[in-house]
Amino acid sequence: MALPKDYDSVMARSAEINLKALGIDYNEFESGSVAFDYEGLMAKTGYTVEEVAKIQAKTAVGNTPLIELRNLTELARKYAKPGYGARIFAKDEAANASGSFKARRAACAVAHAKKLGYKGVMAATSGNYGAAVASQAAMQGLKCIVVQECYDSKGIGQPEIVEKARKCEAYGAEVVQLTVGPELFYSFLSILEDTGYFNASLYSPFGIAGVETLGYEIAEQCREMTGKNPDAVVCTTAGGGMITGTARGLIKAGSADTEIIAASIDLTGLHMASDTQFNKKSCTTGHTGFGVPHATGPDHSDTPRSAARILRYADKYVTVKQGEVMYMTEALANLEGLERGPAGNTALAAAFSLAQEMPEDAIIVISETEYTGAGKHIQPQLDFARDNGIEIKFGNPQAEDKPGVNIVLPENPGLIKHQVADINRFRQSMIKRACKEAGVAPENLTAEDIAYLAEEIKTDAQFVKATLELA
Repeated sequence: MALPKDYDSVMARSAEINLKALGIDYNEFESGSVAFDYEGLMAKTGYTVEEVAKIQAKTAVGNTPLIELRNLTELARKYAKPGYGARIFAKDEAANASGSFKARRAACAVAHAKKLGYKGVMAATSGNYGAAVASQAAMQGLKCIVVQECYDSKGIGQPEIVEKARKCEAYGAEVVQLTVGPELFYSFLSILEDTGYFNASLYSPFGIAGVETLGYEIAEQCREMTGKNPDAVVCTTAGGGMITGTARGLIKAGSADTEIIAASIDLTGLHMASDTQFNKKSCTTGHTGFGVPHATGPDHSDTPRSAARILRYADKYVTVKQGEVMYMTEALANLEGLERGPAGNTALAAAFSLAQEMPEDAIIVISETEYTGAGKHIQPQLDFARDNGIEIKFGNPQAEDKPGVNIVLPENPGLIKHQVADINRFRQSMIKRACKEAGVAPENLTAEDIAYLAEEIKTDAQFVKATLELA
């Protein structure tokens, strides 16, 4: 008898579907309460960071250059007090096959799929990851389907997302395009079940293990170039894979003291799954519409448990404005001769401001740059914004920016100012949500639960107890 294909039925079979599509029984890591064995899940890949690096090297992934942005550093120092203005470095992930850091995730996942004998791979994504999986599938001789959230209900798609669909198709992938809404993961899991392909998910342990090489390389290259570990690494943050994998790689490379900073574009008030608000967002990823929900509740994805866990690794969470990111994209091209896409430059805008608060001998690294072109360039994004009623103007982004209403380009670089989000509020939200979703009353938490929650939010048992009023 055919299995029911309605939304609730398919989502209820997520663990069963993923057991066949990933070879991972997620129930193996559950405690029966709030806690789950995260490190056990990550160990399930069976690959060391050195083995992942060898896998990636076979398909033109990894070992990307670390570039010192000397001119942007000098510009930042003009707005910093004497003795301040950290050296800014960028990891040029546009040098990867497919043009972004997500090639690291895809290389590991697709290689594992081929090793296990799968005929094809699938990915649910509106962004660079689809192109990365399609590229790796082409290199490794597997079929590929990309399920993409692309349009609003009127059939209007953002230029950047449409651009990425073309890139996926150029690599030979089949692209299934959807309107914005909750059907992305449902449609993905349903097709995955029908095809029997491998789930090359952004949120699987294979995807995160692939990013560990990024953090590892940053530490090694930084020591080689400057004689020390980076003081801070800034990661553009959406679903959390970048910050999770980078932090894990830094730790494995002996750079555990490096401050890990999450950076997102402030699109407060614009819901990531709202049809009416979908095309009010000129930046399709790396914004708070993804970053904050995934930080406080990571386990809403196409796997039962997400291996991307922002608060487990972030020391600080900062936001910048859309206009600041677009300004820094132009500054990177004009001052450093590097034309790169705006998603990676979210971290750059934050780093430019953060560097002004750090001494001159400090090192701050942005963890990626990404390819640009066609719909990913800021000019078509600004044109698209105008077409959707968004005002474009120069001014003070901190005072005038209103997500969904305008994009304010800074009148001068001194107006680029990151804002520090209340990460403790995110941590408290995650603790309470974890208890609610597990159906466990705070007073019934075990010592294992409390220790797990403390690890999940990079604090201690006392913080967890105080949040739940158990202290």
